[in-house]
Amino acid sequence: MQKAEYIPQPAKTTARLLSGNLFHNLEFHVNDPSQTGTSPQNWKLTLAYDGTDYKGWQIQPGEATIQAELQAALGRVLGELPLPQGSGRTDAGVHALGQVASFELAAAIPPENLQHAVNRTLPGAIRVVDARVVPAAFHARHSAIAKTYEYRIFRERICPPTLARFAHACPWPMDLEVLKKAARMFEGEHDFLSFAATDPDLDTRNLQSASQDPPAEPFFPKRQGAIRTIYSSHWSSRATAEGEFLIYQVRGNGFLHHMVRNLVGTMLDVGRGHMHLDSIPEILAAHSRAAAGPTAPARGLFLHSVEYGEPN
Repeated sequence: MQKAEYIPQPAKTTARLLSGNLFHNLEFHVNDPSQTGTSPQNWKLTLAYDGTDYKGWQIQPGEATIQAELQAALGRVLGELPLPQGSGRTDAGVHALGQVASFELAAAIPPENLQHAVNRTLPGAIRVVDARVVPAAFHARHSAIAKTYEYRIFRERICPPTLARFAHACPWPMDLEVLKKAARMFEGEHDFLSFAATDPDLDTRNLQSASQDPPAEPFFPKRQGAIRTIYSSHWSSRATAEGEFLIYQVRGNGFLHHMVRNLVGTMLDVGRGHMHLDSIPEILAAHSRAAAGPTAPARGLFLHSVEYGEPN
């Protein structure tokens, strides 16, 4: 994939976007803060994406990632290459409805113009759904107080190709009431070490440049680092024109690597009768990944939304 080339800007330049009626003769100025005395603006973008063809959020050498695509798009539009900091690192194949990224820009451009311009150059699988300037102290990850994930299960015998990228097909018998009881058992503060990944690809996922933040969640968390608070955890059934879905939503103050997918895989085993409901407290107490169920496929998982303490 061709990466955007950084072209240093003079003290003040004018950029014109000419493609399409929406941007015809639209002009904005890129200023050098060191020469004008103005400070860079801190930006918050909310993104939705189909993660099927991407190796997750984080930039990885030689791989297509969401962070790399967003950085390259900003470079093509503005000639700046900030490293967008995400609220969390979605894995390969995981989708987002409300991922949040923050970064600084010197460019003086209205938020709606930045949103439209970046969307015109991003791949169709990635879209900026909101763009705004925020206070300098805002950080997409550090300022977050809660996240919600959603996992989608398709219940029919044949999964339509239009849904196959966005749901885990599970047509076998499933006890929804047992699933609901299992989900409630994860609410509150627990040590989720048994539901944390133990075999990440450290050669790629731990590659860090000097400008990048340290990992948001340790891949081999210590006992004290695996404690998380789950505010709500529930299953529901949803009828659509394509067929029935089971939807799992979980909201918490933080999540370990693969934690939601491991929770889902374990609950599906409980719902199918392969594992007893009473085994969930034992799994939590074991502090061992081997005690829990399988990891559910990435394609059914969505980062639904991220919450912040102050209006942004």
